[in-house]
Amino acid sequence: MDLSAFAFELPEELIALRPVEPQDAARLLVVHGDGRLEDAGVRDLPRYLSAGDTLVFNDTRVIPAALKGVRPARDETGADVNVDANLVERVSPDTWRALARPGKRLKPGDTIAFGEGFEATVREKGDGADLLLVFNRAGDALDEALDAFGAMPLPPYIARRRAADAKDRETYQTSFAGEEAQSVAAPTAGLHFTPRLREEIAAAGIKSEWVRLHVGLGTFSPLQESQLESGRLHEEWRRVSPEVAEKLNAVRAKGGRVVPVGTTALRTLESSVEGGTIVPTLGPTDIFLKPGDRLQATDALVTNFHLPESSLFMLVCALMGTDIMQAAYAHAIKEGYRFYSYGDACLLRP
Repeated sequence: MDLSAFAFELPEELIALRPVEPQDAARLLVVHGDGRLEDAGVRDLPRYLSAGDTLVFNDTRVIPAALKGVRPARDETGADVNVDANLVERVSPDTWRALARPGKRLKPGDTIAFGEGFEATVREKGDGADLLLVFNRAGDALDEALDAFGAMPLPPYIARRRAADAKDRETYQTSFAGEEAQSVAAPTAGLHFTPRLREEIAAAGIKSEWVRLHVGLGTFSPLQESQLESGRLHEEWRRVSPEVAEKLNAVRAKGGRVVPVGTTALRTLESSVEGGTIVPTLGPTDIFLKPGDRLQATDALVTNFHLPESSLFMLVCALMGTDIMQAAYAHAIKEGYRFYSYGDACLLRP
């Protein structure tokens, strides 16, 4: 597949480093299946949906997975090394896969101190920055330590320009996140949905349902040739409960629309379809949606603006068509929409 079809030039100043306040004050670009574009606001969503439609949210919770630590000097002639680590995937109650800098200065057996009494040992080292870290705490105790010493794992295009701070604890977490903290990136379309907006949506007769997908850092990684060849992405754990599957099928049977909020909710639903029906699921998915694939559980989509040549931009092109999405993004750039995780939103109506 030729990735150049999914390329576009984005001025750096359009990459949002902070969300607007309040977060439901973001702009909304409405993209219709015939190519028509409307400039609106996120709080206008009820005008573009109908009573009986159902929004589907990903209620995963982001863990403070960005850690700063020190690898002590290995001998008297050496020096301490400052380490930045981003947790990627929990392997066991005390073990995480992580990406660390400077990876070249770390080796198996090294200990990294992340806070008073809180440390990890490098068990294995893969290519580059990839590590397996075993912590001196496990389970709930490890989660408490991460909450105390970690920071929100901002996407690379933000983290390169500013450090995460206390404000991100609030703004990089959805207002409806569940108790289970497993994601290392936020389902960012959901960040716009303040309690006020969700009340307005409910008052308009629009239902809300909840699925869960634990978002991994792979969502920000450049596409690999092997992924393009295999048609599969990195694995992420997801769940659709029997009750939610039954409700969503009933919505569509009555002529209502199922509208995922964010690509993570969409991938959860589309990986949970058998014979055109949404079925309960529990476990990993590596679904890779691209033009030519038929979406079977999605009638419209609320999503943010995505990176060029990314799997997520290919996903929205699968829903709407590449020419329509390229025209929509060109319009958004011309009109100064804010892009990516803390940016503005789209409503895609095929």
